[in-house]
Amino acid sequence: MKVAYSLSVRLISELMGTAIMIMFGNGAVANVELKGTKGYHNGWMIIAVGYGFGVMIPVMMFGPISGSHINPAITLGMAINGLFPWSNVLPYITAQMIGAILGQCLLILAYKPFYNKTENTTGILGTCSTISESGSYINGFVNEFIGTFILVFGAMLILNSHTLAHEGGIAQLGLGFLVWSLVASLGGPTGPGLNPARDLGPRIVHALFPLPVKGSSQWSYAWIPVVAPIIAGIIAVFLYKIIFGN
Repeated sequence: MKVAYSLSVRLISELMGTAIMIMFGNGAVANVELKGTKGYHNGWMIIAVGYGFGVMIPVMMFGPISGSHINPAITLGMAINGLFPWSNVLPYITAQMIGAILGQCLLILAYKPFYNKTENTTGILGTCSTISESGSYINGFVNEFIGTFILVFGAMLILNSHTLAHEGGIAQLGLGFLVWSLVASLGGPTGPGLNPARDLGPRIVHALFPLPVKGSSQWSYAWIPVVAPIIAGIIAVFLYKIIFGN
């Protein structure tokens, strides 16, 4: 029997799920980018694995409770397409943002000695938020849009599959591999973010947290990993609904 959880419990789940995603995903980046860590310069695949499992584990933990959106692009995409109540949108996004900020603060505390050793300001920002490696905002927008579209469209199909619903944990595992593949394959240009909370929350922490060396938070670029995923999420849910909704 499906249990109906209160809004407060669902919001706590969204907060905790987003915090875990940030700690696993950005934690993998910190392990690779920060000087002196066990994983220093050990490669992009560690980051891809961190983000893949950083999404999969919260979905396994909190999916039955809150749906484990852990992403404003999914929350807004579902609401605009009539699949999620508008009354819950602002509370969900607020919980996701708080979770992202909390997760990044805990991550910095865990890695503080290595932040203190690191002088590469780009690497430090990369442990928090996305960066356009090409310097092109257009390329950054395109990359975030394509990646988020595949993520949201794929998540809707995987998590709503009638076949996978009867195979415990398989849908969540599939979602984890989807994110892993996206970061490994499309991560080169920007990171990528694929999630407004995942980028904006940690960017705020980067701007405010007192670190010895951290450089610019690149606020002129910050709108791209917010706007592009939201537009992509809306379109992805719309196409899922009109093609497979019935």
